[in-house]
Amino acid sequence: MTSTVGPPPYYENRGFQPENYSARPPAGANPYPPYFSTNAPSVPTYVPRVSTYQSTSPVAPSSGRTCSSGVKKTMIIIISILIVICCAVGAFFIWYFVENHCLGSLIECGSSGVCVSPSDWCDGVTNCPNGEDENRCVRLFGPNFILEVYSPVSKAWYPVCQDDWTDDFGKIACKDMGYNVDTYYYSQGVAAEVSFKSFMKLNTSAGNTDLYKRLHNSNSCASGNVVSLRCIKCGLPTKSTAIMNRIVGGSTAVLGQWPWQLSLHVQGTHVCGGSIITREWLVTAAHCVEGQLSDPYIWRVYAGIVSQSDIILRAGYRVQQIISHPDYDTDTKDNDVALMKLETPLSFTDNVQPVCLPNPGMMFEPNQQCWISGWGAEYQGGKTSTTLNYVMVPLIERSRCNSIYIYNGMILPTMICAGYLEGGIDSCQGDSGGPLVTNKNSVWWLVGDTSWGTGCATPNRPGVYGNMTVFTDWIYKNMQANR
Repeated sequence: MTSTVGPPPYYENRGFQPENYSARPPAGANPYPPYFSTNAPSVPTYVPRVSTYQSTSPVAPSSGRTCSSGVKKTMIIIISILIVICCAVGAFFIWYFVENHCLGSLIECGSSGVCVSPSDWCDGVTNCPNGEDENRCVRLFGPNFILEVYSPVSKAWYPVCQDDWTDDFGKIACKDMGYNVDTYYYSQGVAAEVSFKSFMKLNTSAGNTDLYKRLHNSNSCASGNVVSLRCIKCGLPTKSTAIMNRIVGGSTAVLGQWPWQLSLHVQGTHVCGGSIITREWLVTAAHCVEGQLSDPYIWRVYAGIVSQSDIILRAGYRVQQIISHPDYDTDTKDNDVALMKLETPLSFTDNVQPVCLPNPGMMFEPNQQCWISGWGAEYQGGKTSTTLNYVMVPLIERSRCNSIYIYNGMILPTMICAGYLEGGIDSCQGDSGGPLVTNKNSVWWLVGDTSWGTGCATPNRPGVYGNMTVFTDWIYKNMQANR
């Protein structure tokens, strides 16, 4: 017999008491929009208005006058066609120059319309209004933090050969990604992968000049090693993680077990979770800071605690700035991520440490073991917990999570599912914005931030998290632009 019982009420994992949301309908026939919207302006359609010739002369029944009238009509038609063609050509050129600000090989600076020559890109001199030509030149790739430098000429990323590389250059590269020099961890050489065909090498005879002017493309690397760069000591908890199968269905954490976990408060009440990524910056969910909650001055951030009673003797950290993802959609929870910048930097201790942002090139597989943590409710409709809980949840393949009997197309590329289809273990109200992490290469990586779900620990309704691999580039750009 077919059940007519609908799904449990939809929730956002806020720390406030849950509201009675109705389950949302499927997102539509195409649940997989492109990662990046081009925001291309539509081509204007011009409808030419042609003034019709009005004769004021009396009409004579003359064959010549009739012939002249026919000629005039023909001329009007020809002129109208020419005007339509001119308008169409004009519309094309308007579209072309709107869509193609930069002609030839020039590179556009973001959306400013300023065009820069490839030779000016990554040369140490800021030519773009917002500095895009100098702050998008380096990245860390893969689980081994391989330093790569962008070549605007070939429009490709290349690993940096370790030959003649020093920590001073490493600090420059880290600064260009938005990190402070005081968190610099190390640069070291690791064996180059066989797939590397070309490298960026330092030109030792270049003299005392900018880092990027020293680098040149080469097909060889004498040492055979490429630079592994760590800009911050992240993903290294001071306590081992005991895997227990008892958040809903979770276990009580001990101090230092999840040192990047934060409790975000408004007026003395835990509202959401967050994750430390640097001394000044933390990641949370965009839906945590909507509306009136977008005011940074109402928030207090608490780090290095496992019990909410621990905040009694602490003042908490004030928030200076909140940056929500510009493409966040309050209805679908697309791009549900936000950054908070603290007024005063965190003091790192054994119990307060950052988690690592996933690097480009990292893939997290279905069924991969991840952990969620937070002070969320321990059952649907319950109050937030006074103690920090955690539990292991496996990742679920997006296509499976989008199946008709689970979320029916609501899981977008900016989201990732994790949990158990049989239910019983899940995140819940109050866990929002908190971390979904995994351990790879003995490092803890931030896979996602707790976003939404239907019910708590309900069968076929696993937790949904912001897909951090999609957001890292946006995070680095904002860290660099708001230092």
